[in-house]
Amino acid sequence: LEFRRVLFRSLKKKKKKMGVVEDAHNVKVLGSGEKTVVLGHGFGTDQSLWKHLVPHLVDEYRVVLYDNMGAGTTNPDYFDFERYASLEGYAYDLLAILEELQIQSCIFVGHSLSSMTGAIASIFRPDLFEKLIMIAASPR
Repeated sequence: LEFRRVLFRSLKKKKKKMGVVEDAHNVKVLGSGEKTVVLGHGFGTDQSLWKHLVPHLVDEYRVVLYDNMGAGTTNPDYFDFERYASLEGYAYDLLAILEELQIQSCIFVGHSLSSMTGAIASIFRPDLFEKLIMIAASPR
């Protein structure tokens, strides 16, 4: 319930038009801290995985939540079997989200699949990642 309150307050404040990447991945930005924490979920879950953690972060951090393509309420029209046949496709999505939101540096917290997505994305663009926190990382 607290997660929903925080989410609702944040969404009420932000009335800007979302970009294609934000829309495709159901991106939500909460909080207003100086540092940005990006939360990535694993296979079989969606961003609601973080509902108990988010209320503890929003007072000190800008928190970015997103759904991996094919999870949560992502638009199936954007799913491309070839792109998502490898983890690199998900890494490119993460980089696109960071770019669209103009995030220069983040603390990335990845669960399962997203741990590897963050690792790959940080190899492509190390300048965008201050820290990687991997929870039950999937083997590649």
